[in-house]
Amino acid sequence: MTAPAALVVMNRDSFQAHFDQARLDRLRELVTLADPVWVDELDSPIARARLAGAEVLVTSWGVPRLTADRLARAPHLRAVFHSAGSVRSLADDEHLWTRDLVVTSAADANAVPVAEYTLAAIIFAGKKAPFLAADASTAYRGWSHLRGYGDLSNFRRTIGVVGFSRIGRRVVELLRTLDGPTVLVADPYADAGAVAAAGGELVELDALLPRVDVLSLHAPALPSTHHLIGTAELAQLPDHATVINTARGSLVDSVALAAECRAGRLFAILDVTDPEPLPAESPLWSAPNVMVTPHIAGSLGTEVHRLTDHTLDELTRWLAGEPLVSQVTAATFPLSA
Repeated sequence: MTAPAALVVMNRDSFQAHFDQARLDRLRELVTLADPVWVDELDSPIARARLAGAEVLVTSWGVPRLTADRLARAPHLRAVFHSAGSVRSLADDEHLWTRDLVVTSAADANAVPVAEYTLAAIIFAGKKAPFLAADASTAYRGWSHLRGYGDLSNFRRTIGVVGFSRIGRRVVELLRTLDGPTVLVADPYADAGAVAAAGGELVELDALLPRVDVLSLHAPALPSTHHLIGTAELAQLPDHATVINTARGSLVDSVALAAECRAGRLFAILDVTDPEPLPAESPLWSAPNVMVTPHIAGSLGTEVHRLTDHTLDELTRWLAGEPLVSQVTAATFPLSA
């Protein structure tokens, strides 16, 4: 059987990060690659010609949106293998689902570094390490002067996980490395048995908030989750609790969070913000109880190869007619991040 014609669509940085020679050679063994192998747009004459014959697209960061017009110019397209997390960069409407296309995502693979980052953030939150490090007045003078930070401990802490997603589930499982944690999970779509098997307890959000030392967010960005954690929810958190957001910035009301942190009541570790990047005048920059990192929790450096390998494995399964492990469908897309 002739290998299907494929086109790689992503920006230059993504292509160079995903494909070293060994992975490009593996791709060539699976599909037919014409020249150019990859493009970062779909509207030039060369890109249009390649798209017209493509049966498979391998995509990642920097892929242009697959609009109805562009899909119409790809009459032979059968599958899209996305080598990144969310497929919302491909399409946020029904156009991607009006064709009988197979769509997969590397979100499972991208969940690994995000969960690792989150575990590290939770552990650092227990000791308030980022905030103490940023305060020059806290150079070691004996532990008795460390006041205003709450209980500096990771022993038998209560951690709230909002969203039992791919990443949320991994975080719950990783928290078993701590000594005696209580892990509470809030997710209206989660199964209580699955949460318990991972090491958590499924509860309502309002029941979770007053009990946690750390609140970690892992929900998708949907109209229903916009500012899921706002003024009222933040007010329910205990004094000295830390909010960790590695999911989507829009889950949190940034103004309300900044007010709580500037008052010294709450702390925050934010890898995503709303908006992103934060404007220079955002009060989060000047809040002493806030650490902002530049969206680094997801795959970077050699971690990107994990995404590529995941995609190539999925492509291999698809060519062999085997079940896929990370297919995105019209039914699952609305609840995806």
